[in-house]
Amino acid sequence: MQQVTIKTADEIELMRESSSLLTRVFDYIDSWIEPSISTLEINDRVHNFIVDKLNARPASLGQYGYQFVLNSSVNEVVCHGVPSKSQLLKSSDIVNIDITLEKNGFISDSSKMYVMPEALLPARRLVETTYQAMWAGIRIVKPGAKLGDIGSAIQRVAEQAGYSVVREYCGHGIGKEMHEGPNVLHYGKPNTGMVLKPGMTFTIEPMINQGNAKIKTKKDGWTVVTRDKKLSAQWEHTVLVTEQGYEVLTLRAEEV
Repeated sequence: MQQVTIKTADEIELMRESSSLLTRVFDYIDSWIEPSISTLEINDRVHNFIVDKLNARPASLGQYGYQFVLNSSVNEVVCHGVPSKSQLLKSSDIVNIDITLEKNGFISDSSKMYVMPEALLPARRLVETTYQAMWAGIRIVKPGAKLGDIGSAIQRVAEQAGYSVVREYCGHGIGKEMHEGPNVLHYGKPNTGMVLKPGMTFTIEPMINQGNAKIKTKKDGWTVVTRDKKLSAQWEHTVLVTEQGYEVLTLRAEEV
């Protein structure tokens, strides 16, 4: 079982700092992402911004042997999409950009869906429902709540909309390590699982499929896709359990 680390006040401040820098990365992407850009160019621009402008470290680079600073998961890609020079965003695409950033020894993790201008209504609906499912889980977070409460809230939103929840991947504790305890499932039963305590930091990052929940990993060993080739969407935030409830450390300006 993974070790769950309760962050001290000083460590929480460092988590806030790395998370604030990560929100700036998404602000930067917002200003130029558009159809015809390659996912590798997105990766390279973000790499330079994190290193040169923010004086921080792209935490995914080299992690588990991964050679890029972000995942770019387009359309039916559930997660871990590998940036490529040949993959150009189309005007109808949806794409998840998932980024980790380390500053002063502490890591933040967040992802955002980008909807291209001509994306169809069913794609837009999936993206919006997945966002609402993430927030349904986040709003559960407070001392005394249980992990199963989070998963149940997410699952209910997704399934009521006719979608399915990917079960092979989950949220995770985060801090000095990218992946710490606890595992945060995006499905489950209320009043089950670990009890939340102030000072816990973890991600909530549901992956919601338009069709069924079955997935497969492509031959590159990274890219995970839906088996039925239908669309998938994901959003992610790093969350702190506070004395009264929760704080979304990676909250972006447009969400305030």
